[in-house]
Parts: sequence; structure tokens; C-alpha cells
Amino acid sequence: QVQLVESGGGLVQTGGSLRLSCATSGTNFRVATMAWYRQAPGKQRELVAIISSGGTTNYVDSVKGRFTISRDNARNTVYLQMNSLKPEDTAVYHCKASIVWREYWGQGTQVTVSS
Repeated sequence: QVQLVESGGGLVQTGGSLRLSCATSGTNFRVATMAWYRQAPGKQRELVAIISSGGTTNYVDSVKGRFTISRDNARNTVYLQMNSLKPEDTAVYHCKASIVWREYWGQGTQVTVSS
């Protein structure tokens, strides 16, 4: 059974930082493409950051220079370091693993940035 569990969300002030973690199990993490998505109430789900099995990263323009996605294959975990947070970053953040044609999603973790 493939499981993805996000953690690290919370309430922070504008300009603060959080590090989200996505711990995976039951999958071949090394060959998985990992991504972070976010969805705010009333808005479409948005791809925030993605990292390939080879370590190539891409980000949505709004977070470039502020967020960093990384992976630790020894721990089967992907991270999202979030700096200089803005109220616009408030959303539920979900981790996704993609392996061949299959996709797996975590339950999400809430990030709230206050003004």
C-alpha cells in the first residue's frame, strides 16, 4: 500500500518560513517524480514545485526564489522549504508521487500565512 504523509504546515506571519515534509512508503521512491500542489478555497489546484528522480526541479513563477523542493532518497522523503511567506501562499498543500502511469496523493497539510 502506497502512502504519502505530509507534515510541517501551520500558521505563520508574513515573511516567515515553514518546511513541509512528505514521507512516503510502499513505493519505489528513487524512481518517482515528486511534486507539491496547493489549493486555496475557491481556487483551482496549482502545481507549486516538482522534482524528478534525477533531481531536476521546476517551480511556479510566484514561488521562484522563495521555495525550494528537495528529496532525500535515503529517507524516502520530499521537502518543500518555504521562505518569505505571503498571505497568497495560504492553501492546503498536497504531495504527489508519480511512478510510470500511476499517481499517489497525500492527505494534505494546511499552511496559513497571516498579514
